[in-house]
Amino acid sequence: MLLLVFAMLLWASSFIALKIAFASYSPMLVIWARMLIASICFLVFIKQVMRFEYRAGDWKLLLVLAALEPCLYFVLEAKALQLTSASEAGMVSSLSPLIIAVLAFYMLGEKITKRQLAGFLVSISGVVALSLGSEATESAPNPMLGNFLEFLAMGCAAAYSVLLKRFSSRYSPMFLTAFPAFIGLIFFSCFTFVEPWPTAVNWSGLAAIFYLGCAVTLGAYLCYNLAITKLPVTIAGAFINLIPVFTLFLAWLILDEQLTTFQLLACGIVGVGLYISQTKRRG
Repeated sequence: MLLLVFAMLLWASSFIALKIAFASYSPMLVIWARMLIASICFLVFIKQVMRFEYRAGDWKLLLVLAALEPCLYFVLEAKALQLTSASEAGMVSSLSPLIIAVLAFYMLGEKITKRQLAGFLVSISGVVALSLGSEATESAPNPMLGNFLEFLAMGCAAAYSVLLKRFSSRYSPMFLTAFPAFIGLIFFSCFTFVEPWPTAVNWSGLAAIFYLGCAVTLGAYLCYNLAITKLPVTIAGAFINLIPVFTLFLAWLILDEQLTTFQLLACGIVGVGLYISQTKRRG
C-alpha cells in the first residue's frame, strides 16, 4: 500500500512535469526522450528484467499491453495536456478505478456491484460538469476536448492494468515495467523524423524530461507493478483516487492553477461518485 501511495504521488507530479516540458519542446519528442531515458535506466537492471516465465503466445498480449501503455496512452495524454489544465486532467484520471472495475469484471471475472456502477455514472456526470464549466485559457485552449482525450487515455491505462494482472504471476515487475518502455521507445522514435527539433536548450524543460524518465516511468510504474502482484487489481486501482488530490495541490503549488467555484463543485460530484463506488452499503 505504501508503494501504491508513492506511485500515485509520482504519477500526479507527471501532469505538472509534462506541462513544464511541453512549454519548451514538442510533445512527441518529450515522450520519446522520456522513453529513452527510462530504457537506459532499465539496462542497468537487465538481469532483473530478464526474469520471467514465457509461455507460447504471450508475445501477442504483451504487445497489446505495450500498445495500450505507453504508446496509445501517451499519445492521448500528450494531446490532452495541450488542450486542458493539469488540474482537470488529474480529476479525469480519478475515473480510472471505475473503468478498471468494469474491465476486471469482463476480463478477470472480478465481481462488480450495482453500487459501483452507480458511482461510475455519478463520477461521469461530475467530469462532464467539470468540462462544461471550464473556460478556455492560454494554457488550456479547449478543456472539453482535452478532458475527453484524457478519459480515453484512462481507458487505455485501465485495460493495461487488467492485462498486467494477468501476467503478474509469471513475469517480474521489472520486466513488466521495462518491456513497455522499450516498445514505447521504438514507437515514439518514428515521431523524431517529423517533429521539429528544438533550436535552443531550456533547462527546466530538460529537467522535467529527466524527471519523467527516471522518477515516473521507472519509479512509479515499478512501484505500481510490484504492488499489483500482491493485491487484487481492483484494490490497487482504487488508489488512483489519490492522483487528483495530489495533482490539484501540485498544480496550485507549482503552476499556480486555480479552479472556479463551479469546477470545485464538479470535483466534489466526482468525489461523491468515487465514494459511492468504493464503499459498501450497510446491511
